[in-house]
Amino acid sequence: MNPYDYSITVRHIVAEDGPCFEARVRELPDVAEYADSYAEAYELAIDTITTTAEALAEAGNAMPAPVPAVHDYSGRITVRVTKTLHRDLALAAEEEGVSLNLLIGTALAQFAGTRDRRTVVHSPNVWVPTGPNRGFAQPSSTASANATACASRV
Repeated sequence: MNPYDYSITVRHIVAEDGPCFEARVRELPDVAEYADSYAEAYELAIDTITTTAEALAEAGNAMPAPVPAVHDYSGRITVRVTKTLHRDLALAAEEEGVSLNLLIGTALAQFAGTRDRRTVVHSPNVWVPTGPNRGFAQPSSTASANATACASRV
């Protein structure tokens, strides 16, 4: 198990007491680490992945597998929609002077770009900046308390 194969998101947050960095692991949704620097938050996440894997192994449980890297996806999807939606999308694309494919791809990109632009996702050797925050779930109360504690040290 290589902890660097896991998808780690580190973002700058501003808690009640000030700024700090929050690291989350996509494959371990309950993990949230907080630190004064980006590098420290990232390394805490790596350490947590290793520690979690060891604890799960000792308990006889399997560690969740890393999310596949971006190069494992073709970029092609097939979507079935109602005839009415197909018509509405085609008309909207025509009004915008773009292809239906571009219109749908843009809409999906806007939907998927729900994370803070300051966030960087590390997934097996690929760094990908993400889009604007659109209200995904907030950290748990424990995570929020950790963020506040972290911010008070800054």
